[in-house]
Amino acid sequence: MILAILQARVSSSRLPGKVLKNILGEPMLFRQLERVKRATSLDKLLVATSSDASDTPIESVCLDKGIPCFRGSLNDVLERFYQAAKSYQPEHVVRLTGDCPLADPDLIDQVVAHHLAGNFDYTSSALEPTFPDGLDVEIFRFKCLGQAWLEAKLTSQREHVTLFIHQQPDLFKLGSFKGEHDLSELRWTVDEPADFELITRIYEELYPANPCFTTADILCWLKEHPDFITFNTHFSRNEGLQKSLLMDCIPPNLTHKG
Repeated sequence: MILAILQARVSSSRLPGKVLKNILGEPMLFRQLERVKRATSLDKLLVATSSDASDTPIESVCLDKGIPCFRGSLNDVLERFYQAAKSYQPEHVVRLTGDCPLADPDLIDQVVAHHLAGNFDYTSSALEPTFPDGLDVEIFRFKCLGQAWLEAKLTSQREHVTLFIHQQPDLFKLGSFKGEHDLSELRWTVDEPADFELITRIYEELYPANPCFTTADILCWLKEHPDFITFNTHFSRNEGLQKSLLMDCIPPNLTHKG
């Protein structure tokens, strides 16, 4: 069984409430779930949010849309994520984050296929980034998640679910999925107001004519509107992870969004 867990919370420091911000009449979180549900490799999809009162609206959105929702620790995200997966006892878990409303279902399927074919413990499209920031996909064995849950001690490893795993290539067999072209300079995640402005514009331009618009469609639109290519690329990739690593006094030399 392959279980996909999308983690989301309201209490974002840079753009509070971003997962519930409106895109064409629906919360951004739902727009992302719409896209993720088109991935054919996933057996189950659920949202993992916190038990903090501020995240009750996320649970309400999930209930309204028929998406299972698990609530757990606000700050120990690894604990929340593990407990969300535990009751399903999946063989593999796909991790997604709620700030990626342009999630690519085809890329999800490709990463899953690469992971299974290579018999990896952990596979990511962002260990060696070639895709736009915001299309990150991770998949890992549930038993590896359990090991991380038991052994991870650093605050950064509890906040960033997979950090313990991909920091230890000698312990886990890691797989990297790379694209044919390096598009890693593009920023399609939502952490800043400018990010949300770009995503909203893309949806307004592409969604009405084709709700299933693809990454290729976005790239074509950007080619026709080049000012939006660098509209928000002045923000750093993985800023939250870098802050966590600095707090743990670990050299911030990782490029992966954990």
